[in-house]
Amino acid sequence: MDVTWRKSSYSGGNGGNCIEVGAPAEPGRVLVRDTKDRRGPVLVFSQRAWRTFAERAKQDRTIL
Repeated sequence: MDVTWRKSSYSGGNGGNCIEVGAPAEPGRVLVRDTKDRRGPVLVFSQRAWRTFAERAKQDRTIL
């Protein structure tokens, strides 16, 4: 599967605790993986579910 990965914009100088978000060639899905374990598991979200999560995370930083 051809995926373009980008590091989360919230992954600052926190010692490497961050995620990468991937946009697969197949539209409609968002992939998420741990930057420290790039060969590990990948979570798959619908675009709607990911957008809802991201909006909630921006509103309520206690869930991060």
